[in-house]
Amino acid sequence: MIQDVFIMLFAGLVAGLVGGLLGLGGGIVLMPVLRFVLGYPPEIAAGTCILAVFCTTAGGSWRHYREGHIEYRSLIPVILAGAVTTLIFSILFVRAAGHPRFLDLGIGVVFCVVAVRMIRGGLRHRVGRLSLEQAERSLPGTTRQKLVIGASAGILPGLFGIGTGAILVPVFTILLGAQIKVAIGSSLACFMVNAAISSAFKLFQGFVDLGAAVPLCVGTVVGANLGARINRRSPSSLLKLVFGLMFLVVAARFIYSGLTK
Repeated sequence: MIQDVFIMLFAGLVAGLVGGLLGLGGGIVLMPVLRFVLGYPPEIAAGTCILAVFCTTAGGSWRHYREGHIEYRSLIPVILAGAVTTLIFSILFVRAAGHPRFLDLGIGVVFCVVAVRMIRGGLRHRVGRLSLEQAERSLPGTTRQKLVIGASAGILPGLFGIGTGAILVPVFTILLGAQIKVAIGSSLACFMVNAAISSAFKLFQGFVDLGAAVPLCVGTVVGANLGARINRRSPSSLLKLVFGLMFLVVAARFIYSGLTK
């Protein structure tokens, strides 16, 4: 039991570090640890993971808000649409929980997409031309675009208990043209609301192990602060490439688990 607690603390620390460095919620680290190291069933791993991810996103979004990277009025359409779809798919999660094979396969496919996106980002790293002072601090884009993005972003946390940071950040930067720090801060703020709704539902539905969630949350909070400090001195392109390759292996493990159940 004590060994498991240390594993959870360390996993939370690493998840927080990855979140602070790359603007992610950390679920891509926590989920495989809960599933394959600690042996949790898919549904309990998903519920416990999303609660820990909420702690990471809450701390990260507050930090970015204080640094001026978040303008909440421009995020309202994304947050509202995401809240609705998260609510709907959190209710549907009860049915998905009865099919662990489906959960593992779905998570594996999402992890594969995220891993490929990170590897591409590492190989094709581009430096933006504008500094934060020169760029628009609010999230650009039309209300319709933001509603569609928000609605799509609410599916994964509701149905699989994992985040959308690795998807929202490139969508905000490439599709909407947001500055990278604004994209990261906005992603964390939007996903924080999704994670809060999803974790509340999964806690009520009985899919959260609080004994595991507490050390995970402690580790993520500490790790996120360390990651934010290291972020300023680390080559993000190299980090994306390394973590992308690691997550590609993890994705294969989830897919294999889903296919062999």
